[in-house]
Amino acid sequence: MPGFELFDEAERKEVAEVMETGVLMRYGFGAARAGRWKEREMEEAIRRRAGVGHALLVADGTAALTTALAALGVGSGDEVVMPAFTFVASFESIFAAGATPILADVDDTLCLSPEAVRKAVTRRTKVVMPVHMCGAAADMDALQALCREYGLFLVEDACQAFGASYKGKFLGGIGEAGCYSFDFNKVVTCGEGGAVVTNDAKLYERADMYHDHGHDHKNDDRGLEDHPFPGYNYRISELHAAIGCAQIRKMDTFIGILRRNKKAFKDALSEIREVTFRRLPDPEGDSATFLTFFLPTEELARDAAATLKAKGVEGVFHWYDNNWHYVRNWTHFKERRFASPLSSDILKGMPDYAAADFSASDHWLSRCISISMKLGWKEEELPAKAEKAARSIKSIL
Repeated sequence: MPGFELFDEAERKEVAEVMETGVLMRYGFGAARAGRWKEREMEEAIRRRAGVGHALLVADGTAALTTALAALGVGSGDEVVMPAFTFVASFESIFAAGATPILADVDDTLCLSPEAVRKAVTRRTKVVMPVHMCGAAADMDALQALCREYGLFLVEDACQAFGASYKGKFLGGIGEAGCYSFDFNKVVTCGEGGAVVTNDAKLYERADMYHDHGHDHKNDDRGLEDHPFPGYNYRISELHAAIGCAQIRKMDTFIGILRRNKKAFKDALSEIREVTFRRLPDPEGDSATFLTFFLPTEELARDAAATLKAKGVEGVFHWYDNNWHYVRNWTHFKERRFASPLSSDILKGMPDYAAADFSASDHWLSRCISISMKLGWKEEELPAKAEKAARSIKSIL
């Protein structure tokens, strides 16, 4: 899956151009740059690909989520509904914005269940944050309708889904704001990096200021720029953006390879009667970073995951036992263990997640296995790799 599997001369050339100028910061030093602004180049590429009015590069996906929430005015006393299956950065960003995360169940899409969101909405809810897990879309029609009904913001955590789409629309470009990650394990990688996209010019302006200490970016001299409100340092560097410039040009190639690989594995596993597959609200828009499927029981899923790994099948995940992506093992979150005290507003608003019922999510996650598709696999290797996965699963049934 990760774009680093296909690093080549393109990335080295982009980095070399930055090193020739010696300017690693995204702002200032205009005379020394020789007209090279890698972050602007990548932002424009993201803006065009996402089909949005504005794109802002930031340090990482967590910074993107935090910045988007802050730009929307989300903070103390507000609630953000998010899924129980995601990476921990989703709730970390909500805490960073000063708001309260409200976890809701996922369904067979492995994304937010619209029915669960409806049950989670209260008078304090301000945002619904679907996470397009494992490279494929949530049920965006239903979630958009729900947000319109209740007057809520829709912020897409598309950190795992850059390059995926929903009914012809690039994920991240559907809600009020969308967020991407370009960390080292993403399809398009900068090593570290992220982005906020939006069609709202005011939201973009606020995000732009917030991610750079409140700078309004209206003066060539940073020391003379105004600061309408405080912000944080969530800037990306020119070196990271340079790598991203090369990677984003390869995105279509990456997605094509991943879809080819996923088809080979899915075809092989489709012959196994006990295997069923994750529901995709828009199969055509799947970025194909993972093949995700279900087995009839938790025990079989555990056995299959262990057997797949023992047989040398790469990139196998049994999410139910994962420490970082499912609420079941977020002990620090459930036990409220934080490096520094959270505000009383957040703590009072948080349900007792140590006792919360996520049995609806357990139903899917306990039986779920994902296999990460690799960009570096050769086409001639695919039949043997896919058949090995199928034989491994058959052996425990």
